Amino acid sequence: MDRNEVLLVGRLSGTVEELDLPSGDTVTKWRIIVRRRQHRRGATMTDSIPCVTFDPETAAMVRILKPRDYMEVTGAFRCRVFGPSAAKIWRYEVEVSSAKPFNESEPSTSDAPAQPLATLVPRQVAYLEPAC
Repeated sequence: MDRNEVLLVGRLSGTVEELDLPSGDTVTKWRIIVRRRQHRRGATMTDSIPCVTFDPETAAMVRILKPRDYMEVTGAFRCRVFGPSAAKIWRYEVEVSSAKPFNESEPSTSDAPAQPLATLVPRQVAYLEPAC
């Protein structure tokens, strides 16, 4: 069965934008900064992931956060295509269905047992060598 579920815990990168669409809907946009595992040379690498929501309640929650505040978002990965047929632009983003402030010291309210932030970082997987 196919599943498209995203859970991100990171920091709000900057100010939140709101755009009114011709349809009358409002889209709220922001970026979340998520740290990667520490690089071999000791440098910390990050990903800046674009997020959007069309839900007014989720947008209101994101607007109360300040840049660099930790947050947890859930949603789905989306590919959107913009522009005329001769010059298409492909953008990838997370369409967020819920967002909340994240405090590592507070227990999680979900059904899953509480986990510290370090355990949420994905493990590196060794690559398999092709068989000869």
